[in-house]
Amino acid sequence: MKVLFIGGTGNISTSVSELLIEKGVDLYHLNRGMRQPIQGVAHLKADITDMTGVKKVLDGHHWDVVVNWIAYEPADVQRDIALFEHTADQYIFISSASAYQKQHDHQLITESTPLENPWWDYSRKKIACEQLLMNAFRDQGFPVTIVRPSHTYCS
Repeated sequence: MKVLFIGGTGNISTSVSELLIEKGVDLYHLNRGMRQPIQGVAHLKADITDMTGVKKVLDGHHWDVVVNWIAYEPADVQRDIALFEHTADQYIFISSASAYQKQHDHQLITESTPLENPWWDYSRKKIACEQLLMNAFRDQGFPVTIVRPSHTYCS
């Protein structure tokens, strides 16, 4: 399996990278190369905000899975849709459990809990990203999975 992580050396992604390498996954990181690379990961050096440079680095690759660990703004996922709509079989967006409705009507949060957080701009932007991705799924079949971690840590 050929997997691309956008980012890949942060709190959650470092541990996930190490596990995937241990499992024998063909893992690539696309990042600026500002942190120590993880042994066993193929490194593609580019700034994700430089579309020309990123396209050059990604040219000729097809991905089973792309995971974006560092998308925070709707423009980030719009860019990713354009980059990966024909070159990825699955796109995973790392969102946040903070996107779920605040104040809750009850303690149990499920997938049907509304996405609404008027208190935190970060959460509102993650919600907007999710909405764009779900529209791309409905309108053009963009293969998206959304993950909403509630706690993050590094082992």
